[in-house]
Amino acid sequence: MNILIFVIYCKSVKKVLLLHGPNLNLLGSREPEKYGKTTSEEIVRDLKSQYPDISIDYLQSNQEGELTDIIQKSAANYSGLLINAGGLSHTSIAMADAIRSIAIPVIAVHISNIYNREGYRHTDIVGEACKGSITGLGTAGYALALECLLDEI
Repeated sequence: MNILIFVIYCKSVKKVLLLHGPNLNLLGSREPEKYGKTTSEEIVRDLKSQYPDISIDYLQSNQEGELTDIIQKSAANYSGLLINAGGLSHTSIAMADAIRSIAIPVIAVHISNIYNREGYRHTDIVGEACKGSITGLGTAGYALALECLLDEI
């Protein structure tokens, strides 16, 4: 009886992956006038604090191929994916195709407003493949994106 209850509980736990792309390991120190002083670790800590019933894992990579592999494998272990692909948002067809190939919802997050920046940032190839995106709301955008993601799960 206890094993059955545990199995049911495990299947009902919502597990989310927050995936960060290139240079987001430098949040908090990199161009704080654009990206703020909050680190990636603080974002994850805050999300876990705000959503204690949600299992949230965090991964960051500066490598496009590694990020593509992680996206492809995420559906096997997660209910949904939050992604800030950093500069690869504007260039990575491979990551966009990987997002289109998985059967879990994905929400893109941009800390800065990409539409108020350089013209080459106005195209969001990765974001176009996602269910939706949140841009320009600073690190508060992560909690909003998680809310949207949970509605989709």
